Amino acid sequence: MVFTQHYASPLGDITLGSDGIALTGLWFDGQKRFPEELARAETRDLPVFAETARWLDAYFSGRRPDFTPPLHLQASAFRVTVWEALLAIPYGETVSYGQLAATVAARLGRTVSARAVGGAVGHNPISLIIPCHRVLGADGSLTGYAGGIDRKRRLLALEGADPGALRVK
Repeated sequence: MVFTQHYASPLGDITLGSDGIALTGLWFDGQKRFPEELARAETRDLPVFAETARWLDAYFSGRRPDFTPPLHLQASAFRVTVWEALLAIPYGETVSYGQLAATVAARLGRTVSARAVGGAVGHNPISLIIPCHRVLGADGSLTGYAGGIDRKRRLLALEGADPGALRVK
């Protein structure tokens, strides 16, 4: 069963999803790839939602959260590897899709295309905590973000990212 709870962020409402134990999703309401089944999910107070709200409160107040709520990543091994690589991108720093592909390739021991990595990044179900907003185009420009380019820019600015990384191609 999927459980949900809502969080009011400065960048718009967020829906949190859980399997009852760990966080399975975090989406800006109305973003691309917002799961339709969440409309039928049961709203419930869960410890993981309280912990995630504490993480989000710290993040949106401009502090680097010093913990990660329990996550349950449900996807192919490739996507999980990409999402784990995203978790390793430091707060306030950015990487290109090509750099991320090189990291994933090293972990998998095989060549990986930036396009394949981009597809996995685009399907990240736990925005913000798994920081897909920290991935930029090869030329350093802002590129796709399911929550919208403006939110991506604002998230990077909140983290104090290099202002040069905040331009749209």
